Amino acid sequence: MASTALSIGVIIPSRLQQIGPNEHFVERAIASALAQTALAEGDASLAFIVGIDADADIPPRLAARSDIVWARSDACSQAGALNAGIAAAGDRFDCIAFLEDDDRWDPNYLTWSLGALKRYGFVSTTQLEVDENGQIIRINDFPTPSGWMMPFDTLRRVGCFDPAMRWHLDNEWLGRLGESGIRRCHLVDAMAPANIALAEQVRPWLANVVRFGGANLEVTRHTMLAPLVTRLVHSRSGTARIAVDPVLTQQSQAEYARLTHRYGRIPW
Repeated sequence: MASTALSIGVIIPSRLQQIGPNEHFVERAIASALAQTALAEGDASLAFIVGIDADADIPPRLAARSDIVWARSDACSQAGALNAGIAAAGDRFDCIAFLEDDDRWDPNYLTWSLGALKRYGFVSTTQLEVDENGQIIRINDFPTPSGWMMPFDTLRRVGCFDPAMRWHLDNEWLGRLGESGIRRCHLVDAMAPANIALAEQVRPWLANVVRFGGANLEVTRHTMLAPLVTRLVHSRSGTARIAVDPVLTQQSQAEYARLTHRYGRIPW
């Protein structure tokens, strides 16, 4: 009997940073994906495509892993690594997911995302932000790529990431998604406010998702008390660097201005 499992290409952009002397972020991200309940139940199969910079040096232990396809960019940028991963994935998967290497999926992430894809053409979700010591910081309702799941046809229609964008390439991609007419679901935790009026009071970024996510977006609560993605916030992140470097702040603001001119808003 033919398998009914959906094939999912998981694209992971990585600078191959280490957590400690014997582990890299990308290994922990992959381990979280392999711990999905949907895999144990036979609903999905995963393949990992790791996008790396042009000058990246792959450690021998990682290079020896047979479950990773390495996609080397011709540039040194997030967009370059992501687009290299997209090119390497090709059209051989039913679905495409993204997972930044310092983020992790809850074991039920795939179950909820694949369930939503039965009715929608794109799924995003919230994240639980933690610091480098594992302490919870907050819930982040902005739809970062680590919570994106889509049929391959959606990626083909929307396209690759804009290499001209350094800091807000996810906003730009979401802008094109919003223009495509593709139905989108944003999954939120069971404790999320039930309507936009309440979200404006207690979780304004969730209200931003509704306002700036495009006409075809719907917010759906899952039954988990915490978000389905854990996002690491650390001193080397782009957001942290923008906050303290005036040159990077100016670059960020220029990209926001470009997005506002193109879409009439900052897409969420």
